[in-house]
Amino acid sequence: MAADAASTSTIVILDFGSQYTQLIARRIREFNVFSVVLPCTAPLSDVLALNPKGIILSGGPSSVYDTDAPAADPKVLTTGMPILGICYGLQFITHHLGGKVHPADKREYGHARVQIASHNRLFAGLPQEINVWMSHGDSAVNLPEGFTQTAQTSSALAGIANEEKRIWAVQFHPEVNHSEKGSELLRNFVINICGAKPDWTPEHFIQSTVERVRAQVGPKGHAICGLSGGVDSSVAAVLVHKAIGDRLTCIFVNNGVLRKDEFAKVQATMREKLGLKVIAVDAGERFLSRLSGITDPEAKRKIIGNEFIAVFDDEAEKILKDLETKGVAEHDAEGNEVAWLVQGTLYPDVIESSSVKGPSQTIKSHHNVGGLPENMKLKLIEPLRDLFKDEVRRIGRDLGMPEEILERQPFPGPGLAVRILGEITPDRVAILQEADAVVVEEIKAAGLYRQLWQSFAVLLPVKTVGVMGDQRTYAYTCAIRAVTSEDGMTADWAPLPYEVLKTISSRIVNEVRGINRVVYDITSKPPGTIEWE
Repeated sequence: MAADAASTSTIVILDFGSQYTQLIARRIREFNVFSVVLPCTAPLSDVLALNPKGIILSGGPSSVYDTDAPAADPKVLTTGMPILGICYGLQFITHHLGGKVHPADKREYGHARVQIASHNRLFAGLPQEINVWMSHGDSAVNLPEGFTQTAQTSSALAGIANEEKRIWAVQFHPEVNHSEKGSELLRNFVINICGAKPDWTPEHFIQSTVERVRAQVGPKGHAICGLSGGVDSSVAAVLVHKAIGDRLTCIFVNNGVLRKDEFAKVQATMREKLGLKVIAVDAGERFLSRLSGITDPEAKRKIIGNEFIAVFDDEAEKILKDLETKGVAEHDAEGNEVAWLVQGTLYPDVIESSSVKGPSQTIKSHHNVGGLPENMKLKLIEPLRDLFKDEVRRIGRDLGMPEEILERQPFPGPGLAVRILGEITPDRVAILQEADAVVVEEIKAAGLYRQLWQSFAVLLPVKTVGVMGDQRTYAYTCAIRAVTSEDGMTADWAPLPYEVLKTISSRIVNEVRGINRVVYDITSKPPGTIEWE
């Protein structure tokens, strides 16, 4: 992060706990401007160390008068650099600069019509009225000295500004797709007001990341990368390979909960199409043994994370012993061999796993974050940690990677373990592998695979009565999940054609022994998550 912030125009976003904070970062990056999300409690010195062109104060679920209301250092409002407050950010500005915020007479959630009263630089080029997305219960009623109202709805203030102090704020969420001209408003702030240059490109990211990895690993250091065959780990591996060449060894582990034929297919792709050095480890029985009797989703993730690291440690020791024998191993000051673990962790992985970027509630631990043991022997390299999924694909294309890899749908690190509700057994894994293969085949046959963010099968711990061949059956229920999304932070269930659903259901019930009923999940995120566990 620091390398990018030091060499490109940067916008800092202070997170007050909004579910939309990451969308702000994503919208800014669409302008080829680097954005960094920091918790609102970050010291002002940390903010200024990034030398930002401007600062955005995000929304949040609290009231500024709550006893535990999230708060940034008020001095951030006196730095002289451009500031944009969004929703709670507007209320924070108003409250800390001497204005007043009260509970709104009419709370505004959802669509609203905003009238722009003053076409200042923030609203340049926007029409007089726009439809926006609101989500607030409090409103500013008395403005701080020197501020003017710039926009309003039929019931509340919707925008304020103090051009002299270089502070602007809106009560709505321009980062959300539901807000008309939201991107134009953000562009006005980032490009026209802050003067940020659109110089954060895939080429720049690749160059800076390669340089950073080379410096991090050192001239003699070696790294291992846990491959899953998906987009994230593959792009991470190719990036690190570009930096250190054959000093990277990729390890692909059969954890017992891979998709059908995945173990063989991934090995062939990584070696033949990407030119990576791959060690394949068949540890399926080891993983399934540790998962036996475990039903809690978080416990599954932790066990799989710990076992992955244990396998990597075992393989790393073998690699280091070989390097030691050849006299090319690198050592630290205490004489210990140095090795690095490459992970394809993405921004949303980190956001959903902890509240370090603001007071947002943890939803569930991620296999690349929450599952890491405290005594891990390997040092981490996470070259994609600050990227969203669509950005990773852009990087992959610039690296010349084949589309068949880049267009693969996301697959969870814990594999089918989080798609088998209840206990993981070899029989249940085999059943789900067959059902999932049917889903993927039919989605691809219908030409829908690239249109969907994810499409997969889930095996439920529920058996129902059925009739097949005039005989009574008592077998498992399978749920089909298909969603559309831009970045995985939010998602809508996909209205698949009935004929596709009919074919999938018919094939699963007739071809997969152990399933006699198929249902379709029509839950969006939020309130649900994409994966069932």
